[in-house]
Amino acid sequence: MTPSGLAPPNPAHSGPARPSLAIVTVNWNAGDLLRECVGSLGSALTGEFALERMTVVDNASRDGSADGVEATAPGLPVTVLRNAGNRGFAAACNQGAAGSAADYLLFLNPDTRLSAASLAPALAFLEDPAQARVGALGIRLVDEAGRTQRSCARTPTPARLVAQSVGLDRLLPGLFPPHFMSEWDHADTRAVEQAIGAFLMIRRSLFETLGGFDERFFVYFDDVDLCLRVRQAGWSVVHFAGAEAYHKGGGTTDRVRDVRLFYGLRSRLLFVAKHHGPAALAAVAGATLLLEPLTRLGHAVLRRRPGDAAEVLRGTRRLWADLPNLLPHLLRGRA
Repeated sequence: MTPSGLAPPNPAHSGPARPSLAIVTVNWNAGDLLRECVGSLGSALTGEFALERMTVVDNASRDGSADGVEATAPGLPVTVLRNAGNRGFAAACNQGAAGSAADYLLFLNPDTRLSAASLAPALAFLEDPAQARVGALGIRLVDEAGRTQRSCARTPTPARLVAQSVGLDRLLPGLFPPHFMSEWDHADTRAVEQAIGAFLMIRRSLFETLGGFDERFFVYFDDVDLCLRVRQAGWSVVHFAGAEAYHKGGGTTDRVRDVRLFYGLRSRLLFVAKHHGPAALAAVAGATLLLEPLTRLGHAVLRRRPGDAAEVLRGTRRLWADLPNLLPHLLRGRA
Protein backbone atom coordinates (compact mmCIF):
# COMPACT_ATOMS: atom_id res chain seq x y z
CA MET A 1 0.00 0.00 0.00
CA THR A 2 1.30 3.43 -0.86
CA PRO A 3 0.00 6.81 0.29
CA SER A 4 -0.34 8.18 -3.25
CA GLY A 5 -3.65 8.01 -5.09
CA LEU A 6 -5.64 6.81 -2.10
CA ALA A 7 -9.38 7.35 -1.99
CA PRO A 8 -10.87 9.59 0.72
CA PRO A 9 -11.96 7.49 3.69
CA ASN A 10 -15.35 7.17 5.27
CA PRO A 11 -15.11 7.79 9.02
CA ALA A 12 -16.93 4.50 9.59
CA HIS A 13 -15.03 1.25 9.18
CA SER A 14 -16.08 -0.09 5.77
CA GLY A 15 -14.21 -3.35 5.45
CA PRO A 16 -11.44 -5.56 6.79
CA ALA A 17 -8.95 -4.43 4.14
CA ARG A 18 -8.84 -0.90 5.54
CA PRO A 19 -6.95 -0.35 8.79
CA SER A 20 -8.78 1.61 11.44
CA LEU A 21 -7.42 4.31 13.71
CA ALA A 22 -8.43 5.83 17.03
CA ILE A 23 -6.83 9.11 18.13
CA VAL A 24 -6.44 10.12 21.76
CA THR A 25 -5.56 13.70 22.72
CA VAL A 26 -5.09 14.71 26.35
CA ASN A 27 -5.93 18.33 27.05
CA TRP A 28 -4.92 20.52 29.96
CA ASN A 29 -5.46 24.24 29.41
CA ALA A 30 -4.20 24.09 25.81
CA GLY A 31 -6.26 27.10 24.74
CA ASP A 32 -6.64 27.60 21.01
CA LEU A 33 -3.99 24.96 20.33
CA LEU A 34 -6.54 22.21 20.99
CA ARG A 35 -9.04 23.72 18.55
CA GLU A 36 -6.37 24.00 15.87
CA CYS A 37 -5.36 20.39 16.45
CA VAL A 38 -8.89 19.00 16.23
CA GLY A 39 -9.72 21.35 13.38
CA SER A 40 -6.84 19.92 11.35
CA LEU A 41 -8.27 16.40 11.50
CA GLY A 42 -10.40 16.72 8.37
CA SER A 43 -7.40 17.61 6.20
CA ALA A 44 -5.65 14.43 7.36
CA LEU A 45 -8.40 11.99 6.33
CA THR A 46 -7.01 11.22 2.89
CA GLY A 47 -6.16 7.57 2.55
CA GLU A 48 -7.25 3.99 2.76
CA PHE A 49 -8.02 3.91 6.44
CA ALA A 50 -11.07 4.38 8.66
CA LEU A 51 -11.18 6.81 11.56
CA GLU A 52 -12.94 5.05 14.42
CA ARG A 53 -12.95 8.13 16.64
CA MET A 54 -10.95 11.00 18.06
CA THR A 55 -11.26 11.25 21.82
CA VAL A 56 -10.21 14.37 23.67
CA VAL A 57 -9.67 13.69 27.37
CA ASP A 58 -9.84 16.95 29.27
CA ASN A 59 -7.97 16.94 32.57
CA ALA A 60 -10.05 19.56 34.39
CA SER A 61 -8.94 22.48 32.24
CA ARG A 62 -9.91 25.90 33.56
CA ASP A 63 -9.48 27.86 30.33
CA GLY A 64 -12.55 26.54 28.52
CA SER A 65 -10.36 25.01 25.82
CA ALA A 66 -12.48 21.84 25.58
CA ASP A 67 -15.80 23.69 25.30
CA GLY A 68 -17.45 23.07 21.93
CA VAL A 69 -14.30 21.53 20.47
CA GLU A 70 -16.40 18.94 18.60
CA ALA A 71 -17.71 21.73 16.37
CA THR A 72 -14.22 22.36 15.00
CA ALA A 73 -14.41 19.02 13.14
CA PRO A 74 -18.05 18.89 11.95
CA GLY A 75 -19.30 15.52 10.80
CA LEU A 76 -16.36 13.63 12.28
CA PRO A 77 -16.47 11.26 15.28
CA VAL A 78 -14.91 13.58 17.87
CA THR A 79 -15.89 13.20 21.52
CA VAL A 80 -14.75 14.90 24.71
CA LEU A 81 -14.35 13.13 28.05
CA ARG A 82 -14.18 15.52 30.99
CA ASN A 83 -12.37 14.61 34.20
CA ALA A 84 -13.29 16.32 37.45
CA GLY A 85 -9.60 16.52 38.35
CA ASN A 86 -6.27 16.28 36.57
CA ARG A 87 -5.61 12.55 36.28
CA GLY A 88 -2.27 13.02 34.56
CA PHE A 89 -1.20 12.22 31.03
CA ALA A 90 -0.70 8.45 31.28
CA ALA A 91 -4.02 7.77 33.01
CA ALA A 92 -5.90 10.04 30.61
CA CYS A 93 -4.33 8.29 27.60
CA ASN A 94 -5.48 4.93 28.92
CA GLN A 95 -8.92 6.38 29.56
CA GLY A 96 -9.20 7.68 26.00
CA ALA A 97 -8.03 4.40 24.48
CA ALA A 98 -10.34 2.20 26.56
CA GLY A 99 -12.91 0.30 24.56
CA SER A 100 -11.37 0.99 21.19
CA ALA A 101 -11.54 -1.75 18.57
CA ALA A 102 -9.30 0.11 16.11
CA ASP A 103 -6.24 -1.55 14.63
CA TYR A 104 -4.02 1.36 15.65
CA LEU A 105 -4.00 3.99 18.37
CA LEU A 106 -2.49 7.43 17.92
CA PHE A 107 -1.58 9.47 20.98
CA LEU A 108 -1.49 13.04 19.75
CA ASN A 109 -0.59 16.18 21.69
CA PRO A 110 -2.93 19.19 21.48
CA ASP A 111 -0.05 21.40 20.30
CA THR A 112 0.12 19.52 16.99
CA ARG A 113 -1.63 20.01 13.64
CA LEU A 114 -2.25 17.25 11.13
CA SER A 115 -2.21 17.33 7.33
CA ALA A 116 -2.61 14.95 4.42
CA ALA A 117 1.03 13.98 5.03
CA SER A 118 0.40 12.80 8.60
CA LEU A 119 -1.89 9.78 8.96
CA ALA A 120 -2.23 7.88 5.67
CA PRO A 121 1.53 7.53 5.02
CA ALA A 122 2.19 6.36 8.59
CA LEU A 123 -0.59 3.78 8.48
CA ALA A 124 0.49 2.57 5.04
CA PHE A 125 4.00 2.04 6.42
CA LEU A 126 2.70 0.00 9.37
CA GLU A 127 0.45 -2.05 7.08
CA ASP A 128 3.39 -3.05 4.87
CA PRO A 129 4.12 -6.74 5.58
CA ALA A 130 7.83 -5.87 5.70
CA GLN A 131 7.10 -3.77 8.81
CA ALA A 132 5.15 -6.47 10.63
CA ARG A 133 7.40 -6.24 13.70
CA VAL A 134 7.18 -2.48 14.03
CA GLY A 135 5.16 -1.98 17.18
CA ALA A 136 5.19 1.79 17.56
CA LEU A 137 5.95 4.68 15.28
CA GLY A 138 6.73 8.37 15.37
CA ILE A 139 6.90 10.72 12.39
CA ARG A 140 8.78 13.86 11.43
CA LEU A 141 7.60 16.78 13.54
CA VAL A 142 8.14 20.23 12.09
CA ASP A 143 7.85 23.81 13.33
CA GLU A 144 6.05 26.75 11.71
CA ALA A 145 8.94 27.27 9.31
CA GLY A 146 8.92 23.61 8.26
CA ARG A 147 12.15 22.79 10.10
CA THR A 148 12.37 19.22 11.33
CA GLN A 149 12.54 18.88 15.11
CA ARG A 150 14.90 16.46 16.83
CA SER A 151 12.15 14.38 18.38
CA CYS A 152 13.68 10.91 18.86
CA ALA A 153 15.55 10.06 22.01
CA ARG A 154 17.81 7.57 23.69
CA THR A 155 16.51 5.39 26.49
CA PRO A 156 17.91 6.89 29.69
CA THR A 157 20.45 4.90 31.62
CA PRO A 158 21.48 5.73 35.19
CA ALA A 159 24.87 6.96 33.98
CA ARG A 160 23.26 9.21 31.37
CA LEU A 161 20.83 10.63 33.90
CA VAL A 162 23.58 11.44 36.38
CA ALA A 163 25.59 13.09 33.60
CA GLN A 164 22.56 15.12 32.54
CA SER A 165 22.00 16.22 36.13
CA VAL A 166 25.32 18.05 36.17
CA GLY A 167 25.21 19.23 32.56
CA LEU A 168 27.87 16.91 31.14
CA ASP A 169 25.65 16.13 28.16
CA ARG A 170 25.97 19.79 27.16
CA LEU A 171 29.63 20.23 28.01
CA LEU A 172 30.88 16.91 26.59
CA PRO A 173 28.18 15.53 24.26
CA GLY A 174 30.68 13.21 22.57
CA LEU A 175 31.24 11.38 25.85
CA PHE A 176 27.82 11.89 27.40
CA PRO A 177 25.19 11.88 24.62
CA PRO A 178 22.15 14.06 25.33
CA HIS A 179 18.69 12.58 25.71
CA PHE A 180 17.43 13.76 22.33
CA MET A 181 19.28 12.63 19.20
CA SER A 182 20.24 16.17 18.18
CA GLU A 183 23.16 14.98 16.05
CA TRP A 184 20.78 13.30 13.57
CA ASP A 185 18.65 15.33 11.16
CA HIS A 186 15.66 12.92 11.32
CA ALA A 187 15.46 13.00 7.53
CA ASP A 188 15.55 9.21 7.11
CA THR A 189 13.49 6.33 8.43
CA ARG A 190 15.19 4.20 11.06
CA ALA A 191 14.61 2.17 14.20
CA VAL A 192 15.07 4.25 17.33
CA GLU A 193 14.94 3.68 21.07
CA GLN A 194 12.17 6.20 21.66
CA ALA A 195 9.73 8.31 19.66
CA ILE A 196 8.22 11.09 21.77
CA GLY A 197 4.59 11.01 22.78
CA ALA A 198 3.58 14.13 20.84
CA PHE A 199 2.73 11.79 17.95
CA LEU A 200 3.01 8.16 18.94
CA MET A 201 1.17 5.53 16.90
CA ILE A 202 1.01 1.99 18.24
CA ARG A 203 -0.75 -1.25 17.39
CA ARG A 204 -3.77 -1.44 19.68
CA SER A 205 -3.31 -5.14 20.39
CA LEU A 206 0.26 -4.49 21.50
CA PHE A 207 -0.80 -1.53 23.63
CA GLU A 208 -3.34 -3.70 25.41
CA THR A 209 -0.88 -6.57 25.84
CA LEU A 210 1.56 -4.17 27.51
CA GLY A 211 -1.15 -2.85 29.81
CA GLY A 212 -1.11 0.62 28.28
CA PHE A 213 0.77 3.52 29.80
CA ASP A 214 2.09 3.08 33.34
CA GLU A 215 -0.08 5.43 35.37
CA ARG A 216 2.60 5.92 38.00
CA PHE A 217 4.03 8.48 35.58
CA PHE A 218 1.74 11.47 36.04
CA VAL A 219 3.43 13.16 33.09
CA TYR A 220 6.85 12.74 31.42
CA PHE A 221 8.75 9.46 31.01
CA ASP A 222 5.44 7.72 30.25
CA ASP A 223 6.40 7.57 26.56
CA VAL A 224 9.99 6.62 27.45
CA ASP A 225 8.69 3.73 29.53
CA LEU A 226 6.18 2.58 26.91
CA CYS A 227 8.72 2.58 24.08
CA LEU A 228 11.17 0.63 26.23
CA ARG A 229 8.53 -1.98 27.00
CA VAL A 230 7.64 -2.22 23.30
CA ARG A 231 11.25 -3.09 22.52
CA GLN A 232 11.58 -5.44 25.49
CA ALA A 233 8.57 -7.34 24.12
CA GLY A 234 10.45 -7.99 20.86
CA TRP A 235 8.98 -5.22 18.72
CA SER A 236 10.71 -2.21 17.23
CA VAL A 237 10.06 1.52 17.54
CA VAL A 238 10.57 3.41 14.28
CA HIS A 239 10.94 7.03 13.26
CA PHE A 240 9.13 7.22 9.92
CA ALA A 241 10.40 10.15 7.88
CA GLY A 242 7.76 9.69 5.17
CA ALA A 243 5.06 11.43 7.22
CA GLU A 244 5.01 14.73 9.07
CA ALA A 245 2.94 16.89 11.40
CA TYR A 246 3.33 20.33 12.91
CA HIS A 247 4.38 20.42 16.57
CA LYS A 248 4.68 23.56 18.65
CA GLY A 249 6.44 21.90 21.59
CA GLY A 250 5.90 22.79 25.24
CA GLY A 251 2.58 24.28 24.28
CA THR A 252 0.73 23.63 27.54
CA THR A 253 3.57 23.69 30.09
CA ASP A 254 5.66 26.74 29.16
CA ARG A 255 3.64 28.81 31.60
CA VAL A 256 4.32 26.47 34.54
CA ARG A 257 7.96 25.56 34.17
CA ASP A 258 8.46 24.94 37.88
CA VAL A 259 5.64 22.37 37.77
CA ARG A 260 7.17 20.87 34.63
CA LEU A 261 10.52 20.57 36.40
CA PHE A 262 8.91 18.90 39.42
CA TYR A 263 7.10 16.26 37.38
CA GLY A 264 10.08 15.69 35.10
CA LEU A 265 12.41 14.98 38.02
CA ARG A 266 9.78 12.93 39.83
CA SER A 267 9.14 10.74 36.81
CA ARG A 268 12.87 10.30 36.28
CA LEU A 269 13.18 8.72 39.72
CA LEU A 270 10.17 6.49 39.09
CA PHE A 271 11.67 5.33 35.79
CA VAL A 272 14.98 4.38 37.39
CA ALA A 273 13.22 2.60 40.26
CA LYS A 274 11.17 0.59 37.77
CA HIS A 275 13.88 -0.39 35.30
CA HIS A 276 17.09 -0.40 37.38
CA GLY A 277 18.19 -1.53 40.82
CA PRO A 278 18.41 0.21 44.20
CA ALA A 279 22.04 1.22 43.69
CA ALA A 280 21.20 2.99 40.44
CA LEU A 281 18.25 4.69 42.08
CA ALA A 282 20.43 5.92 44.93
CA ALA A 283 22.94 7.42 42.49
CA VAL A 284 20.33 9.10 40.32
CA ALA A 285 18.36 10.33 43.34
CA GLY A 286 21.49 11.89 44.84
CA ALA A 287 22.28 13.67 41.58
CA THR A 288 18.67 14.72 41.06
CA LEU A 289 17.99 16.00 44.56
CA LEU A 290 21.34 17.58 45.34
CA LEU A 291 23.53 18.21 42.30
CA GLU A 292 20.99 19.15 39.65
CA PRO A 293 19.42 22.05 41.59
CA LEU A 294 22.88 23.57 42.09
CA THR A 295 23.71 23.12 38.41
CA ARG A 296 20.45 24.71 37.30
CA LEU A 297 20.82 27.59 39.76
CA GLY A 298 24.37 28.24 38.60
CA HIS A 299 23.23 28.29 35.01
CA ALA A 300 20.43 30.74 35.81
CA VAL A 301 22.82 33.04 37.68
CA LEU A 302 25.37 33.01 34.88
CA ARG A 303 22.66 33.93 32.38
CA ARG A 304 21.27 36.58 34.75
CA ARG A 305 17.81 35.09 34.83
CA PRO A 306 16.40 35.43 38.35
CA GLY A 307 13.03 34.13 37.14
CA ASP A 308 14.64 30.86 36.07
CA ALA A 309 16.37 30.57 39.45
CA ALA A 310 13.05 31.05 41.24
CA GLU A 311 11.44 28.33 39.11
CA VAL A 312 14.29 25.93 39.95
CA LEU A 313 13.84 26.61 43.66
CA ARG A 314 10.07 26.13 43.51
CA GLY A 315 10.29 22.93 41.46
CA THR A 316 13.02 21.44 43.65
CA ARG A 317 11.25 22.41 46.87
CA ARG A 318 8.12 20.71 45.63
CA LEU A 319 10.05 17.53 44.82
CA TRP A 320 11.60 17.42 48.29
CA ALA A 321 8.17 17.99 49.86
CA ASP A 322 6.72 15.14 47.80
CA LEU A 323 9.33 12.58 48.87
CA PRO A 324 7.14 10.99 51.60
CA ASN A 325 4.46 10.34 48.95
CA LEU A 326 6.96 9.29 46.31
CA LEU A 327 9.01 6.89 48.42
CA PRO A 328 6.46 4.01 48.48
CA HIS A 329 6.28 4.14 44.68
CA LEU A 330 10.06 4.05 44.42
CA LEU A 331 10.24 1.07 46.75
CA ARG A 332 7.72 -0.81 44.60
CA GLY A 333 10.27 -0.86 41.79
CA ARG A 334 9.10 -3.09 38.97
CA ALA A 335 5.81 -3.96 40.65
